[in-house]
Amino acid sequence: MALHLPEGRRLAVALGADFDAHCLWMGTFDVTSPSYLSRGEFGAEVGVPRLLALYRRLGLRTTWCIPSHTLQTFPEQSAAVIEAGHEIAAHGCYHEQIDTLHPAEERRLMELQLTHHEQFVGVRPKGYRSPAWDFSDVTLSLLEEYGFVWDSSLMGRDFEAYRPRPVVSIDREHGNTFGEPSPVIEIPVSWFLDDFPALEMRPGGNVMGDTDTLLRRWVDHFDFAHQRVPGGVFALTVHPQTIGRAHAFLMFERFLDHVLAHDDVWVTTMSDIAACWRD
Repeated sequence: MALHLPEGRRLAVALGADFDAHCLWMGTFDVTSPSYLSRGEFGAEVGVPRLLALYRRLGLRTTWCIPSHTLQTFPEQSAAVIEAGHEIAAHGCYHEQIDTLHPAEERRLMELQLTHHEQFVGVRPKGYRSPAWDFSDVTLSLLEEYGFVWDSSLMGRDFEAYRPRPVVSIDREHGNTFGEPSPVIEIPVSWFLDDFPALEMRPGGNVMGDTDTLLRRWVDHFDFAHQRVPGGVFALTVHPQTIGRAHAFLMFERFLDHVLAHDDVWVTTMSDIAACWRD
């Protein structure tokens, strides 16, 4: 079971833009002050146009994970992403904390975000990325029930797509038990390949890290995947309100220059990558 990439392509690269805007602060951190919301507004008004211009200049198609709250709050910027030919994936309703929801509420919010996606985007999304990359005990089964092709929230591999198995029994003394592999294809994420935890000042943790350190980390991960995991997938996550800042954006441009210097790399959408899966 593996990805079978197009001929001449050694590694797939998925650039996932999580366009969270206001709801990142509202849903994950439960803050609604004008200062925090203005950072989400920066992501929409400044970060999105900068990313779209960069991707247009480089000829790249990417996947944007957009909560339905963002689709409604910033419809012009969301429409610009669609018009530029990028894929839109589901990313929660208001960046809700999935692991704290009652199963009935998680189902209600899943149905609500799908309704909003169909209304705004015109099609039901093929892929899902959980807000804050967390699952409840029922999330995977909901993705299966609602017909998602792929997910990009879990971390059971680093550079290989896989079919995730639910942990159906937790036993601290005799070991945990897995269920059967899901029909959903997992495109794994990593906190090491995310701009937000490395660069952002956030409630309870002032990070604001160095971009040279982050660039070395991303390059090392990419080089390892390219050299040692043929047929693999490298999934990077950026946030318009983070990567759109001047110092981070210049670093991101340098990283993409490094990636695109390899002519056997395939930068494309997560749905294109998932379509290459063969059992």
